Amino acid sequence: MSIWNDPPGGFHAISAPDYLPRPQLAEIQLQRLQSVVSRAYDRVALFRSRLDGRGLTPADIASLADIARLPFTVKTDLRDTYPFGLFASPMEEIVRLHASSGTTGKPIVVAYTQADLDVWTEVMVRSFVACGIHRGDVIQNAYGYGLFTGGLGAHYGGEALGATVIPISGGNTERQLMVMQDFGVTAIACTPSYFLHLIESAKDMKIDFSKLRVGVFGAEPWSDSMRERIQDESGIRAHDIYGLSEIIGPGVGVECIERRGLHVFEDHFFPEIIDSETGEVLPEGAEGELVLTTLSKQAMPLIRYRTRDVTALVSEPCACGRTLRRIRRIGRRSDDMFIIRGVNVFPSQVETALLRVEGTLPHYQIILTRDVGLDQMEVKVEVTPEVFSDEIRALEALQHRLEASIENILGLRVKVTLVGPRSLARSEGKAKRVTDLRNV
Repeated sequence: MSIWNDPPGGFHAISAPDYLPRPQLAEIQLQRLQSVVSRAYDRVALFRSRLDGRGLTPADIASLADIARLPFTVKTDLRDTYPFGLFASPMEEIVRLHASSGTTGKPIVVAYTQADLDVWTEVMVRSFVACGIHRGDVIQNAYGYGLFTGGLGAHYGGEALGATVIPISGGNTERQLMVMQDFGVTAIACTPSYFLHLIESAKDMKIDFSKLRVGVFGAEPWSDSMRERIQDESGIRAHDIYGLSEIIGPGVGVECIERRGLHVFEDHFFPEIIDSETGEVLPEGAEGELVLTTLSKQAMPLIRYRTRDVTALVSEPCACGRTLRRIRRIGRRSDDMFIIRGVNVFPSQVETALLRVEGTLPHYQIILTRDVGLDQMEVKVEVTPEVFSDEIRALEALQHRLEASIENILGLRVKVTLVGPRSLARSEGKAKRVTDLRNV
């Protein structure tokens, strides 16, 4: 739990688990791992059957290395057992349910006991502290409330920290900007793509970000190029926060002031990196798929959950003093990849290529056309008003530079179409970057 103190310069929260010596942290992790494996074995039929199939019992988990002997959990397990088949607590102990949007079949349902909510609040406090937010800050929470975990997760963390929380949720951009200016907002939490939209609208409304100093952005991958654009145009410091509903919501990991990877709150979430094809655990520093085990979740413990997020573990000491390991920023998911003419493509690669070229805006759409024997890819990208009003020859030159930049990164020649500012739809939640016309 949190230890509160008041160092010179303002009130801050210092969370003791963030600074534990590694051997002490490992003892806590093993104790909690053994407990959660026993709980899942005793109360979740699917996990028990898989462990029995391997000839294992909870008593076989004698070290942290033994976690590699346990079976994986995948997203289809949550859909196949919809809605309550993975619960390890009776309904009378469950105080909240959240669910995903369910855009691809049955939604993912997740549950929380009061103890689970207390853990969630704790890791969100630790997240905000790592970002330099403290009591006295005014946080505009523009994550969506409701079944989406982002809104309420950030809300209770901000309140527990002692900050002032504005539960504005997503949408209604003019009101967002009015509140930001009139209420003296100093920190904002939302998706990075929506904050870019706020920046655009603020220019029209002649609203500045003079009091706003920190943004906590998550719920979608975003590149370092987008971070630079956000910071240059708003003057704030932008931090990445990581989480997923299946594990707890936002607060699994966050960037500290150093912003050299995201510290994972390892006392509650045990990270592994695996080869997504073989399932083999990879050494620290190797890039692969992130796997997470909830060490303290009661209502719905997940053992070795395959996130499909691609990253790497970083164990070198951080200048902030936290002993928690970090993961590199997640720029892509293994299931976001699409293949064009035999080339593996991730939207984050396209974003990086576009933002390297001056004159573009960080709003783009990838359009895939699937014909028999011939796949085509087009990228529509917005350009600045000055560029869009330029002569045809200048626009053609910019188009060629963008196509060359994409080809340099992907090794693939694609069509780039330039469109004017605000031509592409904006999202109040997670940005949808890819349209696949074979599904239309």
